[in-house]
Amino acid sequence: MQIEGAVLERTDAERPFTASRPLTLSTIELDPPGPGEVLVRIEAAGVCHSDLSVVDGNRIRPVPMLLGHEAAGIVEELGAGADAAGADGSSGLAVGDRVVMTFLPRCGRCPECLTDGRLPCRVGSAANNDGTLVGGGDRLHRASSGSVASEVVKHHLGVSAFATHAVVSTTSVVRVDADVPPEVAALLGCAVLTGGGAVLNAGRPRDGEDVLVVGLGGVGMAAVLVAVATGHRVIGVDAIPEKLEQALALDASEVHSPDEAKERGTKAPVVIEAAGHPAAFETAFALTAPGGTTVTVGLPRPDARSSIAPLTLTSEARTVVGSYLGSSVPSRDIPIYVDLWRRGLLPVEKLVSAHVGLGDLNEAMDALASGRALRQLIVFPH
Repeated sequence: MQIEGAVLERTDAERPFTASRPLTLSTIELDPPGPGEVLVRIEAAGVCHSDLSVVDGNRIRPVPMLLGHEAAGIVEELGAGADAAGADGSSGLAVGDRVVMTFLPRCGRCPECLTDGRLPCRVGSAANNDGTLVGGGDRLHRASSGSVASEVVKHHLGVSAFATHAVVSTTSVVRVDADVPPEVAALLGCAVLTGGGAVLNAGRPRDGEDVLVVGLGGVGMAAVLVAVATGHRVIGVDAIPEKLEQALALDASEVHSPDEAKERGTKAPVVIEAAGHPAAFETAFALTAPGGTTVTVGLPRPDARSSIAPLTLTSEARTVVGSYLGSSVPSRDIPIYVDLWRRGLLPVEKLVSAHVGLGDLNEAMDALASGRALRQLIVFPH
């Protein structure tokens, strides 16, 4: 079938992307779902820093690539076996199901999949790096310029949601009930899984413990929401004053700039670093209390380096934890967040800072790179 999607043509474009236009709208041929795959009509997709990190070259991926990895949609077609129950006890999918799409498929068999979310799936990670689906191969093609030959368009993190439709592995989706709006469901698949998981799965604050979040973008704000929803007092830290105001609006108890937090001696037993910058990691480490845990969930440049005092780890009995996708198992964790949302404790809708169109993604990347945006959301008309 033919679909419309936003394709990243190159990764050497300079900012502003509004002028250099690395993303173009294309008509693409989408193959039908293979075994263990489903065709999903995209209802909503979020614009995330992980998309920007491919656009600006911080994450090297093959191009052309159809971007987008945080989304929700409706199952329209099943490949062979897609209606079978999963190894994790999940029920099989059916046409008409609403699904949350997640950017790390899990094969369920490799040693990494047996770590309860601590390590990313080896098979899924390899497919993501290659720009293919976890079952192997490509499902996206378009006519080459000036030629009738078909050009492969690579998949982004097994999803490629900046399009009207996507074919994905069943291991990349989690079914949710129809009462969960697509605007909420989409954000559960990345921002909430990553930020919330950094709190619940990696930081594991005990009752009564404060949670401090450094970096109040979409993932950081999701960490704030989940920490508040689970009964913790939250301290927000960011260099942008508007982000501090937004954190207060999301019920953070206290907010500071990084310098102010250090000058005041602000510390917490659980600190989440969600900025993806070496200076933010150093700030998070400095603001962690003795005996506490620093969780780093941001994705900095591959060549980024931070400096900390190893003696502090020993003398203060500190722990530093790396957390990819919030150390989450999506089939286990997404129902937890849905329950919190239903109970009115997790207002995910408040993470949306703007609505954009599929043709506005170059502008959306500029807004994200400037630090102005939390979550920009594409809602597809159907």
